[in-house]
Amino acid sequence: MLTTIGAFVGILVVLIIAHELGHFIAAKASRVRVDEFGLGFPPRVLSVKRGETIYSLNAIPLGGFTKMAGEEDPEVPRSLASKRIGTRLLVLSAGSLMNIILPLLLFSIAFMVPHNVVMGKVVIEEVALNSPAARAGIETGDTLLSFNQKPVHNIGDLQRYIQLNLGKESTLVVRHSDSTTESVQAVPRWRPPEGQGAIGITVRMVDATIVRQSEPAWRAAPLAVSSCVETFVLFKNGIIGMASGTTPFEVAGPVGIAQITGEVAKAGISPLLEFAAFLSINLALINIFPLPALDGGRIVFVLLEGVRRGKRVAPKTERLMHFIGFATLIAAIIVITYRDIIRIISGGSLIP
Repeated sequence: MLTTIGAFVGILVVLIIAHELGHFIAAKASRVRVDEFGLGFPPRVLSVKRGETIYSLNAIPLGGFTKMAGEEDPEVPRSLASKRIGTRLLVLSAGSLMNIILPLLLFSIAFMVPHNVVMGKVVIEEVALNSPAARAGIETGDTLLSFNQKPVHNIGDLQRYIQLNLGKESTLVVRHSDSTTESVQAVPRWRPPEGQGAIGITVRMVDATIVRQSEPAWRAAPLAVSSCVETFVLFKNGIIGMASGTTPFEVAGPVGIAQITGEVAKAGISPLLEFAAFLSINLALINIFPLPALDGGRIVFVLLEGVRRGKRVAPKTERLMHFIGFATLIAAIIVITYRDIIRIISGGSLIP
């Protein structure tokens, strides 16, 4: 329990501070007055004022905020709303930008930290009739060697490569039972028949061993970039899958994320750093969604002003929209948290 709480709080604080620092630095650089930089939401627990800015620790641990002068009202001195459209877009998107930059560091450290990797042979146990694998000539007993020129060291590798390439023709290299190798093409399906999987195979691990690995910095950095790109693709495919009904609609709130964090933390520091990077990218993308109260919602109002050739939405109207959006967001978090608690009590997990 202490491990779960400690890991979750640590990750949450890092992600929130990185996000809000993005807004804070961009605002200061643009000469926008920052009234408060807060961790958590009010009521305040602790606060200190340095210069014109209050730095606060707040009671509700669901995020953070950078309160800038006149976010909707251009009449306020040194306000955000008084700046040019390009400046406002930079300040509003800077939080998500920081949450995209942070994973480059987290993934790099994760690759450099010595960590255990399960390696072995991934062998085909069963091939479904009329599946992409069957049409490609893959047979029971074949060993999967690579997927789109990337080596398949374990079942996790295979699952990841399949999810990254849904709907795309992919090249698989297999070794048959007679020791010959063959390169075949298959298209992982978005909507496979129940129980078949995207390419229609059941696999097992053979001769599995645990290998201790760590990468030098010069290799960790490009691997981190690749992992960030893959995470974006997985996020996109996950959204498409849930929207089309091909994958279950699963959303985790703070309690659910804390549960997952605790389970990942047991696997070691490297998997925990990778999970933190994954959360950071998710936070960046969710915050940029065009919903009121989120950064994306505020960006929509700025873009709308540009489309209307400088005609603003009334500050009172914009504030009301963001208030409604924030209230809706808090209500959604409460509902999701309730579901998370019920799932945990019943012994469920979001990790397969």
